[in-house]
Amino acid sequence: MPDTSQNDGVIVRRSGGVLFATLNIPATRNALAPEVVAALAAAVGQAEADPEVRALVLRGAGGIFSAGGNVGNFQARLQAEASQEDPVATRNRQFGYFMERLSVLPVPVIAAVDGAAMGGGMGLACAADIVLATRDARFALSETTLGIIAAQIAPFVVQRLGAVATRRLGLTGERVSGQSAVAIGLVDQLAEDSAELDALIAEWLTRIGRCGPNANRVFKTLVGRCGREASSSLSPLLDEASHLFAQCMRHEGAEGVAAFREKRDASWVARFDADTVRAAQAVA
Repeated sequence: MPDTSQNDGVIVRRSGGVLFATLNIPATRNALAPEVVAALAAAVGQAEADPEVRALVLRGAGGIFSAGGNVGNFQARLQAEASQEDPVATRNRQFGYFMERLSVLPVPVIAAVDGAAMGGGMGLACAADIVLATRDARFALSETTLGIIAAQIAPFVVQRLGAVATRRLGLTGERVSGQSAVAIGLVDQLAEDSAELDALIAEWLTRIGRCGPNANRVFKTLVGRCGREASSSLSPLLDEASHLFAQCMRHEGAEGVAAFREKRDASWVARFDADTVRAAQAVA
């Protein structure tokens, strides 16, 4: 029988040398509240410390991977009294510390996306080594539709997709289907449904299982060093990003989050139709 534990909405099971960490917070659509991120960090810590762990699989229960940040927490942070440290920037940066830690975890990380992976949920996928998804999965950098930015996940999305695709997704909030996600390099392989996704995870874990566990840890660490030494450290960039996030949160973000919670359009929302576009481009 697999070893099972549950902490703050994250179910962690260990079976055959693999940790399966499953987000299970249906009330928030598996949103990445601070306590949820802390539980995920604990799973990462378990994989770091135990040489018998050969892979980590991230998944979401209930037909959704993760809706991203918890909007209710955004408002609470905005209302918090600022002391020496900006509470909005500080909390945002804490997620970045987790993302850095996840990205350098020396064992292979598989993100298995069934349903929506929005904002930070898409960021989790981008920090994984292998991304598998169902055909009806949906991905989006949805932060700008709330008047905020994908601050702590941006470097990991760029590493996975490149700057051009990241700009397109981040500047439009576009929702990307599973098939389109394969085309842009976000997803490595598609499954038709959740049951087939299980089979696909098994196939990839079998491939990982053919490799020496220590060799995989050493190789992934080496590849990570190659990437970090080819570019500057992420820490200063993510520090700055947390303050940019806080600035946006206090500007358009207040309206964007309020509109989301009230199920209405934000004040800046504009819509276009084909006739308008056609008229704008008409040549006399």
